[in-house]
Amino acid sequence: MALESVVAFGGTNPQSGLKNLGCKPSGFALNWINGSEKVCKWKRFGGFSGVSACRSMRSVEDENESKRETKLQRVVDQTDNDVSMRLQKDLSSLPKPLSVSDLFATPTDGSKMRVSFKGMLGSYGEDAALKAYPKCEPVPCNEFEDAFKAVELWLADKAVLPIENSSGGSIHRNYDLLLRHRLHIVGEVQLASDLCLLALPGVKAEQLKRVLSHPQALALSDILLSKLGVARENVDDTAGAAQYVALNGLRDAGVIASARAAEMYGLDILQEEIQDDFDTITRYLVLARDPIMPRTNKPFKTSIVFTLDEGPGVLFKALAVFALREINLTKIESRPQRKRPLRVVDDSNTGSAKYFDYLFYIDFEASMAEPRAQHALEHMQEFAAFLRILGCYPMDSTI
Repeated sequence: MALESVVAFGGTNPQSGLKNLGCKPSGFALNWINGSEKVCKWKRFGGFSGVSACRSMRSVEDENESKRETKLQRVVDQTDNDVSMRLQKDLSSLPKPLSVSDLFATPTDGSKMRVSFKGMLGSYGEDAALKAYPKCEPVPCNEFEDAFKAVELWLADKAVLPIENSSGGSIHRNYDLLLRHRLHIVGEVQLASDLCLLALPGVKAEQLKRVLSHPQALALSDILLSKLGVARENVDDTAGAAQYVALNGLRDAGVIASARAAEMYGLDILQEEIQDDFDTITRYLVLARDPIMPRTNKPFKTSIVFTLDEGPGVLFKALAVFALREINLTKIESRPQRKRPLRVVDDSNTGSAKYFDYLFYIDFEASMAEPRAQHALEHMQEFAAFLRILGCYPMDSTI
């Protein structure tokens, strides 16, 4: 859109009696420049001829236009600078993109890593966490499930929880929690159980009338406790028992706990290695939010859980997929399905029958990076109604 400037020419000056052929302004004119209205207020140039007045007018207008453009450019430059600085400030506050170094930013010694476990500081769970990550920050939890949730809620980076003991067997509660939660097994820790008899400073073993500890620790120390003839009191945590005796000054009570618990709560060690079986080992699992990359450069173990359809020899067929590929099984555990405890099977001769429906947990010595492990699980899917890989992780060969 263009609006032409309106100029009055040929006006008469009554005072001089001469015709003024100059460019007399009559009000103002509108110009459309680059899509915006430009308002120019014309000035009266008396005494100039028409041509020179027009030229003067154009010269003044060009000069004003140049000044306005210069001023406008400064405003634009200043705005760009402000926007650029503000954008840089906003971007600096955003999280930086991950790089390859970030993927391996966690030191192998566990420094600055938060590891949750069940029990109080000084418990065997903390010992296992420190063995896995020597410089980690332990996060004590009241229950096993609290340790799972601590990782899921980003309150901890890893969880270290017991799964089986060479004397007491499997810890079924944690098997059930593995299926209930979506954490991945990324490692294992094997810890020798060195049980110690603790008491307040100055108290002798003959003065004890009762001993407090976790039920499993009491069971593993049956020979010594029977010799002492003391009463046994169950508590939920070995380190918790040590703290309880220390805080309440119980001189007639002893505790079965670790040497670290004695140091932490100011108790004396009356006797070390009091367990009946000196080779008692507890196996712990290391859990994380994300799985690790399976490799073949060192021994790996894989843990799975599955269910089977009803039928003759179906469990045999499922386990045969590993034997056919020379894959060694190190653990098999069955747990009832809580949401489906019974399965009804129709039999034309005897009518309907009810069977317990089970989940099967298996550990086998192979990495999921190996074709034989991949083919074994692919083969198992022909028999399994449900199959889930709980984790593929390096084996712990240290005690």
